[in-house]
Amino acid sequence: MRPATVDALIIENGKILLIKRGREPDKGKWALPGGFVDRGETAEEACVREVEEETGLEVEVEEIVGVFSEPERDPRRTISIAYLCRKRGGVAMGGDDAGEAGWFLLDELPELAFDHGEIIGCLGKK
Repeated sequence: MRPATVDALIIENGKILLIKRGREPDKGKWALPGGFVDRGETAEEACVREVEEETGLEVEVEEIVGVFSEPERDPRRTISIAYLCRKRGGVAMGGDDAGEAGWFLLDELPELAFDHGEIIGCLGKK
């Protein structure tokens, strides 16, 4: 069975929040905040929890962006559910396994981990 993960797209003032990965795989690359869905929680609950752990922000899930299941998308072979989230409070800073957090213009993104460029690209299709 392949593990389930979540990714959060948080956009404010034309910028998207990314975290710099502090662990392998893709250590040092920028990524969407997110992580594994724990036993006993919904994907939406996992998304809110992971964002708070990695960035310090409180968010609310607004809508699903998509499900990303290409087997080679992540060396851990995860299936990710990506959500558009709205910031409710807090100040973004790196935490948990995120070395740092930063806001980036959507058309000036750094090198991204996994398939996160494809996930972000789905925003333009909505």
